[in-house]
Amino acid sequence: MKGLPDSMKAVIGEFSKMPGIGPKSAQRLAFSILTRPAEDAKKLSEAIIKLKESVKFCKICNNLSDAEICSICGNEARDKTLLCVVEKPSDVISIERMGEFNGLYHVLLGSLSPLDGVGPGDLKIDELLKRVRREKIEEIIIATASNTEGEATALYLIKVLKSQGAKLYRIAYGVPMGANLEYTDQATLYKAFEGKKEV
Repeated sequence: MKGLPDSMKAVIGEFSKMPGIGPKSAQRLAFSILTRPAEDAKKLSEAIIKLKESVKFCKICNNLSDAEICSICGNEARDKTLLCVVEKPSDVISIERMGEFNGLYHVLLGSLSPLDGVGPGDLKIDELLKRVRREKIEEIIIATASNTEGEATALYLIKVLKSQGAKLYRIAYGVPMGANLEYTDQATLYKAFEGKKEV
């Protein structure tokens, strides 16, 4: 980054720390900010500060919220007997975008990863167990990722939730719409067969 002012290098360096943003993307973002009106840069910095100061985790489900209780937990129209367990707040956004799920969520804030030193005590699993008992949850859908960590988390959750009296479900994984079987990997095909339904 020779030839750039130190202040520009500092902004590029900060953007580069973001996931999915490499040095070139960071440089483009920095140049974009530089070429926009000063008012835009001020609004961006104020929005970032407000984000850090006001967004917190919902005290019930651990989803992102700007209040003590998120809009989903506070919505009386939601099915309070149905709970979907996910790894991260972004998973809630994906499921909500589908528009078909009307239950509540529980965000674990991660997944089990012994190699990274992440065990059950590092996730919101104890809170999940207490919540299932307290709220008399009848059905639990485990919607963790289909990677190694997500599968390990799902297996652990099934083990600890089996005795809670709720029906347990694991979301199905398989061949995406429009995909050709010829180009589908074996793990995906296996999951597709495992999640087959009677017709």
